[in-house]
Amino acid sequence: MLAKLIRAHPGIHLQRRSDPFTTLARAIVGQQISVKAADAIWRRFVATVAGAAKSAAFPRLDPGAVAANSLPALRECGLSERKAGYLRDLALHFVSGTLDPKRWKKLDDEALVTALVEVKGIGRWTAEMFLIFHELRADVLPVDDIGLQRAIALHYNRGERLLPAAMRELALPWQPYRSVATWYLWRSLDPIPVEY
Repeated sequence: MLAKLIRAHPGIHLQRRSDPFTTLARAIVGQQISVKAADAIWRRFVATVAGAAKSAAFPRLDPGAVAANSLPALRECGLSERKAGYLRDLALHFVSGTLDPKRWKKLDDEALVTALVEVKGIGRWTAEMFLIFHELRADVLPVDDIGLQRAIALHYNRGERLLPAAMRELALPWQPYRSVATWYLWRSLDPIPVEY
């Protein structure tokens, strides 16, 4: 099945778009809102914390600049109070060195997920997406992802969703490339890759 999916989607692959802080900040901004709304809020947020000159979709933001903004200033970008707090918490984790990307290479996937979910507003799913799309970790299996659940049901279980334990069992032969398998299963549902 995977060989067929890989052949059906040649010439596309994952690529990193920005630095770790900016990628995580963008993930927080985009949670539980439409892509269009997230894009508008993101551009205002970038203009507030980095200046209008850096309002591109994938700028490189300074955590210190985000931490220096008040919650009301961040709210003026269109962020909810909760998300403004999440972004400040993320920035403070980077500024303090609690989250230090230089140390991440030494961490296995689960240890990095554990470090990331310490930040308010980052749950397991967001951390796993970050590992796949930013860190380009090869062996992440995000069993809570609805797209992966749908693709596995479609291609491996006659349209019926599997429980997470059954998904993990099914994916054993894909190790150590479960991220790659996941990515091609997503492509089977939507051929246009999402950019994070």
